[in-house]
Amino acid sequence: MTFKKRVFLIFLLSSSIPFITIFIISYYTIDSIFNNKIESGIQSNLKQVELSFGNTFSNLNHISQQLAYSGTIGKQLDEVLHSSGDSFTNMKLRDELKSELNLITFMNPSIGLALYYFEKDDTTQFENFKVKDHFSPGKLPLLAKYYGISYFGPHVSVNKFSDQYVLSALRRVELPDREDVYVYIESEFDLTRSILNNDQFGGAVSHLIVDGNGRIAYSEASGVFAKGAAFPDSIRGKDMGTYQGFRWYKQTSNQDWSVFSIISDSDYNQEKNRWMLLILLACAFFLCTTTLLAWILWKMVYKPLSIFQTEMRGMSQNRQKMPDHKPTQIPEFDSLLHQFADMKKQVWSLFNEVKQKEKNRADMEVEKLLYQINPHFLMNTLDTVHWLAVMNGQNEIDRLVQSLNKLLYYNLGKLGQASTIAEEIDALKQYLILQQIRYDFQFDVRIEVEDDVLKMPVPRFILQPVVENSLYHGLSDDGFIQVQVKLERDIIISIQDNGSGMSEEAIHELLNNRTVEQNKVGMGIGMNYVKRMLEARYEGGARLEIKSQVDLGTKVMLILPISKEEPKYD
Repeated sequence: MTFKKRVFLIFLLSSSIPFITIFIISYYTIDSIFNNKIESGIQSNLKQVELSFGNTFSNLNHISQQLAYSGTIGKQLDEVLHSSGDSFTNMKLRDELKSELNLITFMNPSIGLALYYFEKDDTTQFENFKVKDHFSPGKLPLLAKYYGISYFGPHVSVNKFSDQYVLSALRRVELPDREDVYVYIESEFDLTRSILNNDQFGGAVSHLIVDGNGRIAYSEASGVFAKGAAFPDSIRGKDMGTYQGFRWYKQTSNQDWSVFSIISDSDYNQEKNRWMLLILLACAFFLCTTTLLAWILWKMVYKPLSIFQTEMRGMSQNRQKMPDHKPTQIPEFDSLLHQFADMKKQVWSLFNEVKQKEKNRADMEVEKLLYQINPHFLMNTLDTVHWLAVMNGQNEIDRLVQSLNKLLYYNLGKLGQASTIAEEIDALKQYLILQQIRYDFQFDVRIEVEDDVLKMPVPRFILQPVVENSLYHGLSDDGFIQVQVKLERDIIISIQDNGSGMSEEAIHELLNNRTVEQNKVGMGIGMNYVKRMLEARYEGGARLEIKSQVDLGTKVMLILPISKEEPKYD
């Protein structure tokens, strides 16, 4: 597939996948989203209705208590009913009672009609508004009854000049000698009705109010949910459900009456389809927008990318000379292409420079090899010196030359080959002989090696630099160096002295500064060589540990893994 086709496919998928994904998600989640929307909205609305009803009933209870015998007005009513004075006195008492009643209703604007009802006579007195004919509390829709108070509603007001829906309460006055006197109070229903009509379906939701006995006291629906009908027993005890083509939701109050919201399946599905249509339109708009963006990106990105691809392909094929590209007319891409061209020139320049340097270095290495001394010539010359010393009775010179010859043979004669613990120990002993003859003093070097490790393969010259380091760090005439080699899970090599010791800074310098070992006397092989040798040969499997205290000595530990094969050499 060509680059152009791949880019076109990417843009096509980038514009199609979001639309397909959104459509699938919308299709399979619309029911869940819509149900959650309905449940949260309707339950919230029903809770507000229930709280509004509860607050209204609480207010009616409070006002009716003031009008009962336990309140001041109730006592005035008892005084009026038992007054035996003249007509003027009776009229004055009645006017005072009515004024007090009007004052209470005035101070409570949520209260509408208020009156006293005499059940025995079936009459009303002291009402603040005219009452409709044939008033009877028994005909009102009872919603709840507790603590001696009956709550009605919602129902049409008994006020002769109002047909609004109200909530009402009937409370016994409890006069000392009369049990048939009640106070009746109505509350305006405008606020509650506005809450009932506040739904998200534009009036498609109907509301019911059901008393504790399952009777529908108020209904905005018809049929099985008509006012006065018994609420179906099959859906009691639940908060939501479906019944005969309707979806219903319920909120129950503390007084055991409930508020219901009901919506038909047809209205419900119509609303859901409306939301689906909105989502589809949004997806179509999104598809058109992404297609337009894909086309713009195709025009603006494909050409610069193809140029970039040509430049990088030429770079990967080591083509130094390529034709200049045409401007893309996009400043950002032209700037990047210009920077890439500069970078390419610098890379080729550096490549040619490195190539020339490598050629010069190889020529110098060849020249250096031509001037090196042949190791065999050097060792043969030392053999000649050895026999001359023997012939002239120079035993000390003979001993010195033999040790030097063996050490050089070990160093030069086995170049590129592995060594063993036994050979390392022998080379160490030859080095110590040279040092004792050279400095003409005796120092104690104790060497303990287990027989099991003598033939174990190890890198060459890893013991001598450590012992040399101990000799050059303050080892006195009474000093000693303890060399131990033993076999555990690994090969453990320990070199310990009682010299002057080193600080942490000195240890770090010894292991990491190659200038230090290059300036040393002796064999010129330092601790940094040992460290690098272990890292190169064992690839992190070996460890070099140095513990030292000033004036107390130094201990060096080499932990080498056991290998049946020879160590790796470069």
